[in-house]
Amino acid sequence: MTTRRNFLKGALASGAAVTGAAIAPPVCARETRSRPPEALGLLYDATLCVGCKACVSACKAANDNPPVFSTDDHLWDTPLDTSGYTFNIIKMYRNGTMETKDAEVNGFAFMKTSCMHCADPSCVSACPVTAMVKDPVTGIVSYDPDACVGCRYCVVACPFGIPKYQYDSPTGKIGKCELCRHRYEDGHYSACAEVCPTGATLYGRTSDLLAEAKRRIALAPGSMTVYPRGKLGGPDQSYEGPVGNYLQHVYGETEYGGTQVLKLSAVTFAKVGMPDLKPEAAAATSENIQNALYGGLIMPFAVLAGMTYVAKRNVHHDDDEPADKPGKDRS
Repeated sequence: MTTRRNFLKGALASGAAVTGAAIAPPVCARETRSRPPEALGLLYDATLCVGCKACVSACKAANDNPPVFSTDDHLWDTPLDTSGYTFNIIKMYRNGTMETKDAEVNGFAFMKTSCMHCADPSCVSACPVTAMVKDPVTGIVSYDPDACVGCRYCVVACPFGIPKYQYDSPTGKIGKCELCRHRYEDGHYSACAEVCPTGATLYGRTSDLLAEAKRRIALAPGSMTVYPRGKLGGPDQSYEGPVGNYLQHVYGETEYGGTQVLKLSAVTFAKVGMPDLKPEAAAATSENIQNALYGGLIMPFAVLAGMTYVAKRNVHHDDDEPADKPGKDRS
């Protein structure tokens, strides 16, 4: 008797055999790609963030996104996380009495969550129809809804959990930060950095932002320094303020092959919600595996052929059955 289990086991075995024969060359990881020299990005300094969420509101306005309600009164836009309609959000770390800002014990801290614009993004690598594209000059990871087929591979592939699908829409699409690239022609830049009152979010070339981040963590905690606001290298909106007790680490400098959004914090990054990632991007390995399996549709055709063979071998037609089989009406 052909059961579902036997059918699937046979299909997988046959598919694997055919695929193994079709794919002879070993799959090797390529080198992790690096940021473009002129890559654009953001520097988020958690010690400067006051949790006002002006960046969240500005992002919604710039991208024409509707409010997301997490309370019954529906009076305020209250998203709890990024979504297909919320590309940027400020989250909060809490511990004990929450007496001191940027303290891990009995303190609190803020962390900005949005697209990191990876140097070697998995969402781009996983997308089968190039709906996700990384600009070779700016490095911005953009999304083309017209090319998207809704497979949501990018959602699964991203280690930061950023691309989100609009499940409530029959024609839903992916929502994510694109660094407000649609505003550049008008002389604007990322809305979150443009409105940040403290300069906690700073826009500019990633190489310049990295230099600024390293300058800050080299300063003595409590000393005074000048903090730029808005766009690094743009109109002077700087102000003087005290230096935070930074961790001696710039998040995004090496994580996952490097990202174009960099972060500074006084609280351990894992505790404020940032994943602990190796310097190598997963795309460097997975992309070659995908190409080997799906290049020329080898894998799908091989599995289909295997399943078809097993189905034909195990399915018996009524005409082939004995006439004297119980319940068989030959009249």
